[in-house]
Amino acid sequence: METNEVIDKVSKTTRRPLIAAGILMGAGLGGFLDGIMLHQILQWHNMMSSRIPPDTLVAAKINMAWDGIFHAGVWVLTIIGLAFLWGAGKRRDVPWSGKTFLGSMIFGFGLFNFVEGLMNHQLLGIHHVREYTDNKMPWDLGFLVIGGIALLGVGWLMIRSGGKDIVPRANL
Repeated sequence: METNEVIDKVSKTTRRPLIAAGILMGAGLGGFLDGIMLHQILQWHNMMSSRIPPDTLVAAKINMAWDGIFHAGVWVLTIIGLAFLWGAGKRRDVPWSGKTFLGSMIFGFGLFNFVEGLMNHQLLGIHHVREYTDNKMPWDLGFLVIGGIALLGVGWLMIRSGGKDIVPRANL
């Protein structure tokens, strides 16, 4: 196959299904990491710990139930991402790139962190990154900057650079 034919076929492909799958899976898996590390292992906060401090058994059970709802939601995001990935895998016009997919997952993780941090920590105030400390703001801002904006930037750069290392599967 000549170079011009490959270029023509690459221009007729789309990375969007792969990117969408990666973003959804990154958001879901990032939510699992957040819930497992910050809620369960480190016990820095629960979903409703600013509104309902888990200082009684009943309050702890309410927070645990909300943590479960949170985990169910990120599980759904992950399953939808897997379905998108499965669909992209069936399409012949979707070129495959590990860098694009990994970058999309990192972008999705950053997007999840930024939206969750902005909504839950800042706007709704239902919990903070380090709930049981006097100075919550540095933790919340660090989460937005490092866990959100930095991951969004790294993911975006990887997605962009991944566009250069792809070959449509139809040409292989």
